[in-house]
Amino acid sequence: MIAFRSILFNTAFYANLIIRMIVLSPIYFIIPRKMAFEIPKNWAKSCHWLMRKIVGTTFTIEGLENIPQGAYILAPKHQSFWDTYALLPWLDDPVYILKRELMWIPLFGWYAWKQRMIPVDRGARGKVMAEVMVRTKEELKHGRQLIIYPEGTRRAPGAEPVYKYGIARLYRDLQLPVVPVAMHPGLFWPRRKFFRYPGHFTVRILPPIQPGMDPDAFFDHLIDTLEDASDELLVKTAEENPNLPIPPTAAARIAALKSGATKGHPHQHGSEAI
Repeated sequence: MIAFRSILFNTAFYANLIIRMIVLSPIYFIIPRKMAFEIPKNWAKSCHWLMRKIVGTTFTIEGLENIPQGAYILAPKHQSFWDTYALLPWLDDPVYILKRELMWIPLFGWYAWKQRMIPVDRGARGKVMAEVMVRTKEELKHGRQLIIYPEGTRRAPGAEPVYKYGIARLYRDLQLPVVPVAMHPGLFWPRRKFFRYPGHFTVRILPPIQPGMDPDAFFDHLIDTLEDASDELLVKTAEENPNLPIPPTAAARIAALKSGATKGHPHQHGSEAI
């Protein structure tokens, strides 16, 4: 049954994406940019509906009151394709820093261009990164919300975190609140996997970390805050979904937490790259 539902959902998900892009493009590219953002937001809502109706996966969002007004940096955990779009309906006018190769994809890249997303060469340094910062500051002057994943790439649930120091650089240079978000969609929509699993999980929006901290202190504080919440939600999600297949990384982390063998949050510091 899970295999059948996974096939049905994946087919419906991509058909929903492609058909909406094609059918709504004439409207999307004519109306003003911010108004046009309602089209991707409504697409995200429809994906949540498909996931709920076909797969049986639901979620609860805690901490919406922690979202500030105006410009801020949203720093979610990144485990799945799900978390790249899931929060769009609750954000006013988000902007992503994304791999420049994504801008070359027909339709998707054009949609991203319309929303003034910021392309970056992940291996770039120096002048290129300075140009990215200029673009970012320009967008945030208009009250937009920067979405950046502190670990840079998707990580398996429970895996040892590898945070990139670029988030601390942005925190220092932009002087904006950083809002961490803990969640475990990777248990239900695993990275690089075909299956989608039913169940329920919590998305927890944590209180914003206000600007003004030393960047190194901020970096450590972000990791501790986000990993504490992630650990709590990992145990909670596993307990509330006893039939959910738990990946080895998550099972090992849960065992360590329950045994009390873990102290703090051992982690690797990634590169400066965003």
